[in-house]
Amino acid sequence: MEYIVGITLALLSCGAATALGMDRERVFYPALAIAVTSYYLAFAVADGRSEVWLSEGAIAAVFITGAVLGFKRNPWIAVLALGGHGVMDAFHHLLVHNAGVPRAWPGFCMSFDVTAAARIEAGSGHQH
Repeated sequence: MEYIVGITLALLSCGAATALGMDRERVFYPALAIAVTSYYLAFAVADGRSEVWLSEGAIAAVFITGAVLGFKRNPWIAVLALGGHGVMDAFHHLLVHNAGVPRAWPGFCMSFDVTAAARIEAGSGHQH
């Protein structure tokens, strides 16, 4: 179910952004990439262990850096950061043992991130 919800929410969110013209702003997709990255940091707070916070912070730094570079240099870097975050979701449990992560989260987030990145690619006639 988490996969269906992730895909559906990504399609609706990106579709609404396009319909409203929000995705024409250069900051939109980098901000989305930063937002999805931040959830694991919140889950690290829920876990409560400093080593989990440090691990999640290091991972988040990679994707946030990609989003910022995408904003500053080339928007496609932000799209790669968003899609890459989705790929990372598939094996996050092998990188960090974060007890704060809800069971369905990795599947949901992976589905959302990869679908959103693919949707951006499909609609690349827009200025990103």
